Amino acid sequence: MHKVVVLGTGPAGLTAAIYLARANMNPLVIEGNEPGGQLTLTTEVENFPGFPDGIMGPELMQNMRKQAERFGATFRTGWVTNADLVRRPFSLTIDGTEEIQTETLVVSTGASAKLLGIPGEKENIGRGVSTCATCDGFFFRGKRVVIVGGGDSAMEEANFLTKFDTEVKVVHRRNELRASKIMQDRAHNNQKITWSLNSTPTEVIANEKGVTGLKVKDNDTGIEEIIETDGVFIAIGHRPNTAFLQGQLKTDETGYIMVTPGTTETNIPGVFACGDVQDHRYRQAITAAGTGCMAALDCEKYLEGNAVHNWGM
Repeated sequence: MHKVVVLGTGPAGLTAAIYLARANMNPLVIEGNEPGGQLTLTTEVENFPGFPDGIMGPELMQNMRKQAERFGATFRTGWVTNADLVRRPFSLTIDGTEEIQTETLVVSTGASAKLLGIPGEKENIGRGVSTCATCDGFFFRGKRVVIVGGGDSAMEEANFLTKFDTEVKVVHRRNELRASKIMQDRAHNNQKITWSLNSTPTEVIANEKGVTGLKVKDNDTGIEEIIETDGVFIAIGHRPNTAFLQGQLKTDETGYIMVTPGTTETNIPGVFACGDVQDHRYRQAITAAGTGCMAALDCEKYLEGNAVHNWGM
């Protein structure tokens, strides 16, 4: 049986693994289908402290993994298909067959950006297609970009991108936006933002250098046109990766795991959540890493306080 299992190998999970390994907790880290999390889909990271010249996303994650391994964390590739958090010790089923048990659990499975599912989208992530304006907006300074979405996040990202003297066009499939009035007003009052409403994206156009345009269809006429652009930002929401938990942890209405304010503690003692799986607001590598540290410290304190228990074994 393990003292602690960490689910996920993004900035939160790997930071938790580093701290837990240094505390001699011998964490087992399980990485799923996306080792390294969303940063492995990012090219250059310029806003992570300590790298004045920037660092490639995959390299940053590989360095974090090596650091965790150096202190004694072990890794295995697999997908948690079921979790039993009712009985102790906790039980996890890997890839539908292998069962492992653990005294504590750190959930850092992240949140996946919702994509449009159109041709040219996935293959051009990091080549002009992005799901994070805060992360990648700097690389599009002085260029033309498209924001796809009509909610508050889309309006916020559209306004943010104009700070780089960037020309921004908002594409939304309806005539009316879903964003709150105050966010709509801010966007409509920004002269650098133009609009393509009642338009459905159908294809991302790119060449060997990256994105060159977004093909959209007018929902009334059916006529397609290509909007020339240097970048396409998808802002239609995120989906926290919690399906395997089958509702055992308390979440908010959108599925993000709820934690006790100021901690990473969930509603089940011994289970901690960190990173984007519990953060729908910031979604940055540095904030995820910070909560990963918190989860490790919370977990260590919990294990120390329950050292006399043997969980009935």
